[in-house]
Amino acid sequence: MRSQESAASELFEAIYPRLAGWCRRLVDDDGTAHEIAAEAFTRLWARWTKVDEPTGFLYVTAANLVRDHWRKMERERRAMRRVKTEEAVKQRPDSADPSVRMLVQSLPERLRNPALLYYYADLPVREVAALLGRNEGTVKADLHAARELLRAELGGHHDRIS
Repeated sequence: MRSQESAASELFEAIYPRLAGWCRRLVDDDGTAHEIAAEAFTRLWARWTKVDEPTGFLYVTAANLVRDHWRKMERERRAMRRVKTEEAVKQRPDSADPSVRMLVQSLPERLRNPALLYYYADLPVREVAALLGRNEGTVKADLHAARELLRAELGGHHDRIS
């Protein structure tokens, strides 16, 4: 047990600074880089007797933790965009014709969501696509279909819907 602790301590002293520096370049944050490097060593220690190549294990584990970090950051960014979009839609005054608003609300959800985000929240097609998890072309097609449905429902009451 003492020799394992000694070997682990020597490995830590030899590898940790390089591993933390490598992680720092990947995540661009000192604190996060050190957390990832430390977690990689913790996971190595839990499997110490089963790992043949500890250095490789550390770098692979750190790479996986970096990937998990970036996935988490992207989920948080998406959640923040959704919250901001919902707030923008809620705060926007209802200056539209109530009949148009009712028609938009009656659209199928697949068409209603892009229409609300694009026309009422004033988001570009690219952001609407990202928020809904769809391709930009799909969002454009959905917006076209929504306009056509609204145009058919409104008949001659409004000159132009675009």
